[in-house]
Amino acid sequence: MSRQHVKYLSFLAIVFAVFLISSSVFATSDVAAPVAPAAAESSMPWWGWPLILFIVTFLLGIVAVLGGVGGGVLFVPIIGGFFPFHIDFVRGAGLLVALAGALAAGPGLLKKGMADLRLALPVALIASSCAIVGAMLGLALPAKIVNIALGGTILGIVAIMLMAKKSEYPEVKQADNLSSALRISGVYHEVSTGQDINWKIHRTPQGLATFVIIGVMAGMFGLGAGWANVPVLNLMMGAPLKVSVATSKFLLSITDTSAAWIYVNNGAVLPMMVAPSIIGIMLGSIVGVRILAKTKPAAVRYIVIAMLLFAGSRALLKGLGIWN
Repeated sequence: MSRQHVKYLSFLAIVFAVFLISSSVFATSDVAAPVAPAAAESSMPWWGWPLILFIVTFLLGIVAVLGGVGGGVLFVPIIGGFFPFHIDFVRGAGLLVALAGALAAGPGLLKKGMADLRLALPVALIASSCAIVGAMLGLALPAKIVNIALGGTILGIVAIMLMAKKSEYPEVKQADNLSSALRISGVYHEVSTGQDINWKIHRTPQGLATFVIIGVMAGMFGLGAGWANVPVLNLMMGAPLKVSVATSKFLLSITDTSAAWIYVNNGAVLPMMVAPSIIGIMLGSIVGVRILAKTKPAAVRYIVIAMLLFAGSRALLKGLGIWN
């Protein structure tokens, strides 16, 4: 491990310690009371749940990288299903977890020419506006309804992951009128082949309409929308896979910010949840990137699917009152 990595990890450790100390104030305040009755009755010290949360999110960060999914997609159903936190707080933390990863990766992706600004801006305008509506709707609905809808959505994501076929370079014979008017096209350098790839998109109106639904679901469930952005950009609109992935990551830094402010403004964000979760996901992602070079991600993908299937089923059954 290089000296730079040691300094980076030391800095994160100090930040984690500071947040743990500061979050002790929240642990004894009225804000922490609605987290869950189980937490209030537990004999565990105040730092117990943040520590467990850090360990779990660290493992989720590793699995998320290996499985090719966003951290928010794993965070919300697993933390919401197996931790004694109210679903509103879990969704607020989930948006900030996804946002942290997007803010870390977005500028670099733009600099390398992978994320395309012209493709991202119209999508971001629609998705971020709808994410605000989704966040307000999610906070207004009863927890039972949210759990049922969340469980159904997670199971839908599992189906998409099982059936979706990735296409590195979709064939777009002709750009449609809307994408031509918006000048959505570009060239990126494929490092693996040394070639410059010219690309354009089609079915733009249908794609933008789909992002209305994606934005609402992202804000309502706090999942982030990377799981849906990539298939729409790649399979429906015809953007190359790497451009779709990079643009999706950049999009999260805009759409998740809009929805996250709604949760923050309504007091649905707890520092003692958010701080260890973000640091755990980031450190886990660093380790996951290193492991990715030596691991076949196909096997891990099915592990992720199994985890989501179990967590989604539990959320659905919890909402129906079958499994509390």
